[in-house]
Amino acid sequence: MQVYGVNAMKKTAVYMWVKRFSEGRESVTDEERSGRPATSRTEENTAKSRQILRENRRLTVRSIAEQVNIDRETVRKILTENLDMRKVCAKMVPKELTEKQKQRRVTICQDLLKRQDDILGRVVTDDET
Repeated sequence: MQVYGVNAMKKTAVYMWVKRFSEGRESVTDEERSGRPATSRTEENTAKSRQILRENRRLTVRSIAEQVNIDRETVRKILTENLDMRKVCAKMVPKELTEKQKQRRVTICQDLLKRQDDILGRVVTDDET
């Protein structure tokens, strides 16, 4: 607990894994489970979600889920994992800026640096002594 802090496994989880390995388990990966496989995160649904977002980035996950007719959690995973996006205020935006966006930021910063002397030259300072 001292080394890993709050990221340390709970004692019960450690005991569970010790029991599983002592019973012969050799891998920490999940085993196959019965039931239907998840079929909502398809290329088709990913493409639909991407198109909907291109048209309006201010849509909620709920409204996208309704339009694509899939679960909200699936839409959230498509947006964050497949489309590599994150939520900023009410918009879904790419996690990394494009080259054009980066260059625009550099240009704006350079312009502000050039104007800095003009702006700071208008400030009057005085020593009260």
